[in-house]
Amino acid sequence: MQMSNRSTITEFLLLAFADTRELQLLHFALLLGIYLAALLGNGLILSAVACHHHLHTPMYFFLLNLALLDVGSISTTLPKAMANALWDTRAISYQGCAAQVFFFLFFIAAEYSILTVMAYDRYIAICKPLHYGSVLGSRACAQMAAAAWGSGFLNAVLHTATTFSLPLCHDNAVDQFFCEIPHILKLSCSDSYLREVGAVLFSIALAFGCFVFIVLSYVQIFRAVLRMPSEQGRHKAFSTCLPHLAVISLFVSTGIFSYLKPPSISSPSLDLVVSFLYLVVPPAVNPLIYSMRNQELKNAVRKTVSIHVS
Repeated sequence: MQMSNRSTITEFLLLAFADTRELQLLHFALLLGIYLAALLGNGLILSAVACHHHLHTPMYFFLLNLALLDVGSISTTLPKAMANALWDTRAISYQGCAAQVFFFLFFIAAEYSILTVMAYDRYIAICKPLHYGSVLGSRACAQMAAAAWGSGFLNAVLHTATTFSLPLCHDNAVDQFFCEIPHILKLSCSDSYLREVGAVLFSIALAFGCFVFIVLSYVQIFRAVLRMPSEQGRHKAFSTCLPHLAVISLFVSTGIFSYLKPPSISSPSLDLVVSFLYLVVPPAVNPLIYSMRNQELKNAVRKTVSIHVS
């Protein structure tokens, strides 16, 4: 596809984490540690779910998809940020920036869709346990996972094509450590950026619909759990729901603060920190959150580690 603005801008300059060489190397080491921790944690979940037959259930199938998306999302932005810090550069090519925007939107949108599906899974498991096997069969789970990945793909195509069809001529400096649509739109010299604003509003409306669905699902879940006569049953129900609720809260709260914070408190440094929180922290922390209260998953991870070590 030929983009009309390629003759104007051939590369972008990303926001650097630090100005001094010593701090750049420190940031590289920190980012490398976080990246390796995310790969290790999500990799262990992928291995545990794939290798242990008793984890071949809808809940763990969706958790496997979440781990894949976490690996993809953090791999979209962090390696480039690490390379820039290591080699003391800020540049990213035009094509590289477009690819980063596409994959970032793809993984983030698909992850939000998977989290919504996981809320539905918990709702059926707790509120309608007798229908769990028939409602969430293997075919239904595969279709819902495919729909989540497909929605991420369509979202990414829509926004990437709209954004990079705009003429960009207001400098090439992006006030973020990765290519992000709001900062790229600031470089536009055309009023047609309103098309992308419309697409963003449409995506926000869909995301809000998913958020309402998640909230209503958990209202029903908590009502059902509190009506359980057995304390052991309530504890087991909460142990499967609370990790998912914690992951959603972390994902949504950091994203909302990043994009809806008041302009009066906005600054490049604050934008960088907040974006780091919602983009880097969840993929690294999600495996820990899911394994903390899930004894079944912890045992499977231990067996997987012992097999590989021995």
